[in-house]
Amino acid sequence: MDYSVAIVDDVLQDREYIAGLVYLWAQEKGHTVTLKTFPSSEAFLFAREESKKTEMLLLDIEMGAMNGVELAKELRQVQKDTMLQLVFITGFPDFIAEGYEVDALHYLIKPVVPAKLFSVLDKAVTNLAKVEKHLRVTYDRRMDFIPLSKIYYIEAQRQYVLIHAEDGEYRMKTSLAETKGALDEYFFQCQRSFLVNLRYVAQVKNNCVILKNGIEVPIGRGMAEKVGKEIIKLF
Repeated sequence: MDYSVAIVDDVLQDREYIAGLVYLWAQEKGHTVTLKTFPSSEAFLFAREESKKTEMLLLDIEMGAMNGVELAKELRQVQKDTMLQLVFITGFPDFIAEGYEVDALHYLIKPVVPAKLFSVLDKAVTNLAKVEKHLRVTYDRRMDFIPLSKIYYIEAQRQYVLIHAEDGEYRMKTSLAETKGALDEYFFQCQRSFLVNLRYVAQVKNNCVILKNGIEVPIGRGMAEKVGKEIIKLF
């Protein structure tokens, strides 16, 4: 599996040491990781607006203007990221209580023992497997995480995609191809500009599929049979 990991620590040597351990863990476990390191909480928050969602965050506490606990609270309480596997790594055990407040997965004391970090990362993988996959959506300077099972269909609109979900519509500046890469096997590209969630398909016609809520989603010529076969394979 491929996991997105971030390390936030204001000490370069500590960032490099932890990064080396993460790569070693991934090699031993047969995983691949997309790993990014940041020297401050502010740098992480700035980059987060432009990048894919981080799944595991290894976070120092004692840092400059915004410490690790404050960053964790921003992510949990303001940005509502409840899926993030958050691990505090610090030389000071004084913040353990606050770690529980932000639902930290674990608390490791520097210098980090490789076996302990590996065990925590294994636990993070287990937790991620239990969590329903979500699509990270950024719009109007906001960010939400929409459960894939709550999305009806997605359509391309020039430089944007329009996501039709149970609780409304979300317009995000990205491509349909990039969005497709963040979805699961239930999303099928039924037409050049449309991805449909097969969980909701009630009927397949020659020129469209009808969803369980009555919405019609267009499909390409000759796609009806392919849609039907994909539904049979998944369900």
